[in-house]
Amino acid sequence: MRRKRIIVCMGFMLMFVIIGTTACSNHLLQIEDSYQSYYDEKQQEESQEINGMADDLAVLDVEDQDSAGYESDDYADLLINDSTNEVLESYHCFEQVYPASVTKIMTALLVLEYGDFDEEITLSHDIVLDEDGAVVSTLSKGDTVSVDDLFHTLLIKSANDCAVILAEYIAGSEEDFVEMMNQKAVELGATHTHFVNPHGLHDEDHYTTAYDLYLIFKEVVQYDTFVDTVSSKDYTMTYVTSSGTEVSEYMQSTNYYLLNEYPVPEGVTMYGGKTGTTSLAKSCLILMTENEDGERFFSVVMGAETKDDLYDSMTQLLEKIVNQ
Repeated sequence: MRRKRIIVCMGFMLMFVIIGTTACSNHLLQIEDSYQSYYDEKQQEESQEINGMADDLAVLDVEDQDSAGYESDDYADLLINDSTNEVLESYHCFEQVYPASVTKIMTALLVLEYGDFDEEITLSHDIVLDEDGAVVSTLSKGDTVSVDDLFHTLLIKSANDCAVILAEYIAGSEEDFVEMMNQKAVELGATHTHFVNPHGLHDEDHYTTAYDLYLIFKEVVQYDTFVDTVSSKDYTMTYVTSSGTEVSEYMQSTNYYLLNEYPVPEGVTMYGGKTGTTSLAKSCLILMTENEDGERFFSVVMGAETKDDLYDSMTQLLEKIVNQ
C-alpha cells in the first residue's frame, strides 16, 4: 500500500468552480426555489436530465407542511417514502438549521467519490479544533492510518479530527474541500445549504435545511460502503504510531437505536444514519429505514432539545412508516 503525507494532494489537482449561495431567510422557502438557480443554468442544454432528477425526488412546497410538530423555532422534521417519493410528514423542512455532525454525510460522500479506501495516510500535523469537548480520535502527528479506518471513525464515532484528515487527503486543504462540499450541494439541488467545515462544529455560516439533508443523504446511501458503515453498532480502528507501535481504538455508534438504548418500532428495519449534536444545533438525526413491504424511508429530525426528545420525535416518525 502506498503511504503519503496528508499535506500532499492525491497525485492530481482538483479544480472547482463554486456557485455562490446566499444565506437562507428565516421565512419558509418553496421547494421550487431549492432548484431554481441550478435549473435555470442547465435546463436548455440538459432539460431531459434535469427533469429526470426532479422525477426521482419527493417534492413538496410550503402549503404541504404540517402545522403540528415539536414546538420550537429551531426544530424541523421530515419523513419521506423513498420508494414512492411520498412525503409523509414535513415540519419547518425549508427553514435554516445548523446540521452539527450530520454534516459528515457530505464529507463521506466526497470521500466515497474521490478516495482510495486502501490508501494509508501518515499525519503530518496534529489536528487542532477550536470547540471545547469536540469528539476526536486518539490519532496524532506521525501516526499512519488507512482511509477505510478514518471513514469508519468519521461516521461511527463521529470523530471531528478524522473529518479534517480526510478533507486534507481528498483536496489538499480543508478550505479546498469545503469548496467541494458546497459545489456538490449545488449539484444535488441543496442550494439552501452552506458549509464552512467538514465536521459540523458550530459556525453561524454553516447551515442547511431538513430537505437539503434529504437530498444529500439520498445520494450517499447509493454507496453500500456508507450504508454498511452507518449500520454498524461498533468498530475498532487500527493504526501505527511513528515509533511503529500498532494501536487499536474501540468505538461505539452514536446512533442509540443501534445500541438498543431506544427501541425501533416493530415492523421497521433500521439501516442506520448520522447523528449530530452541538449546543446550538441541539440534537439531530437522519436515518434510512425499511418497512415490512420492502419500501425505503428517509427520516430527519433537527433541533431537538435533548436526546430523549430526539429519539421520541424520531420514533413517532418511524411509527408512521408502519401505520401509514
